[in-house]
Amino acid sequence: MEAGLRSLPPSAVARPRRPLLERAFLEHPRGLGESYWQHQQRALGFGTEMIVGGIACVIHALVPALFERTASTTVVRLTERMRATHRLSR
Repeated sequence: MEAGLRSLPPSAVARPRRPLLERAFLEHPRGLGESYWQHQQRALGFGTEMIVGGIACVIHALVPALFERTASTTVVRLTERMRATHRLSR
């Protein structure tokens, strides 16, 4: 078994990996200066707005007189929110 460890590059043996749960749930929010719960709320808000805007687009495709500006207004609003939180370069 020692021979197997000797064949690995030093970086593979010497560096401990972060636990999977930390990488999956905490690393990204921390990188944005948020807690998990803060990030969850912000992401759910963005996702909900995108879904509503997408549904409006589908309805608009079927009946062009409805929701004429909803998709573009949603995209502009979300872009401005991203810029305001420094997540999107200007």
